[in-house]
Amino acid sequence: MRSVIGLCATFGTFAGGYVPALWGDNGLSLTAVVCAALGGLAGVWLGVRLSAD
Repeated sequence: MRSVIGLCATFGTFAGGYVPALWGDNGLSLTAVVCAALGGLAGVWLGVRLSAD
């Protein structure tokens, strides 16, 4: 259960950090950090939902 949440959070963080690159922004910008944090939170939420079964 814990590993599912961790994997989803890790994937969400990487995916969220990549989002600003889609419109040409730098990967180390504040926007990338905020998107990575939001992606991590979304990943934790998804991991909890998947492991609740």
